[in-house]
Amino acid sequence: MKTVNLLVCAIVSLLVLNVSVSPLFARAPTTPKILFTSVQDGNYDVFIMNPDGSGQVNLTQHPADDLQAVWSPSGDQILFVSDREGGIDDLYLMNPDGSNVRRVFKGNKKTNKSNPTWSPDGKQIAYGAIDWKCSRSTIYVATLGEEKEEEFVIDGRDPAWSPDGREIACIIGDRLTFIDLRTHAQKQFLRKKAIQWQRLPSWSAIGNKLVFSGNNHAVVRDRQHRNEWMDKNTIFIVNRDGTGLRQLVDEAGPYAWSPELSPDGREVLYTQAINGPHQILKVDVHSGVHAQLTDNIWSFGGDWFDPTYALQVSPQSYLLTMTWGTVKK
Repeated sequence: MKTVNLLVCAIVSLLVLNVSVSPLFARAPTTPKILFTSVQDGNYDVFIMNPDGSGQVNLTQHPADDLQAVWSPSGDQILFVSDREGGIDDLYLMNPDGSNVRRVFKGNKKTNKSNPTWSPDGKQIAYGAIDWKCSRSTIYVATLGEEKEEEFVIDGRDPAWSPDGREIACIIGDRLTFIDLRTHAQKQFLRKKAIQWQRLPSWSAIGNKLVFSGNNHAVVRDRQHRNEWMDKNTIFIVNRDGTGLRQLVDEAGPYAWSPELSPDGREVLYTQAINGPHQILKVDVHSGVHAQLTDNIWSFGGDWFDPTYALQVSPQSYLLTMTWGTVKK
């Protein structure tokens, strides 16, 4: 009885102190799930669905625009962009069921944040901050729970943290660039004229492959021909060392964008217009078979979580690299 009374007192104390207890009970999905953005109620909301497109559920249900949601490495938190306070695109966290929404930063800087990405240990995030006055996007790195953000690279966009935590893939100019987190050294590994207008890189869970959107033709940089070269935008996959560059989506259809590799590297999500509205599709990397996952007013983006590849759920061999000892034969 004494133990019960102590537990009741502890819970009451937390409520009195206005401390949220819901993060303590956040639960990661036990099966693979995909986050995506959809316009079904007149504005952007964050949705969740199964990898086959079934079980679509609106997580945010807010009159503001909520988009670009990404899973934490352990799957127990979701980071997303919203303009729900002050009309500025800012970063928010929520539980996997859409509860306990809270802003990442208390101060509201007059910059629009976009395309957030998690460090593999879940302690830091990187994101783009757009200054419309000078038309410049800067990538920042911040530690969760702290107000301080570090300017990582100027004129960079679309950051994607590598699974080994050593580098961030991003776009500088219109080229895919790797930046070492420790030295800030930059490396562009694709030939300058290989693929133009490179955007939105995404890693496989083991870091051996990336997908990105790009244009396989000479880019005409004027408004008159803008639609012409955008229609050629498609999806590519490449090995981390720059070899094995392949095109995954035919250029004959509408332009394709926002690629996302499945954790096992076997499938790629992408967005493409289907009879007008943009929808989410996936393609099998090996067979080339395509499947449409959404069929509504407008859907795009996608971030994939698979508990098999979350260290806290089921440790994977590629994450267990330390040798503790050897046995003599």
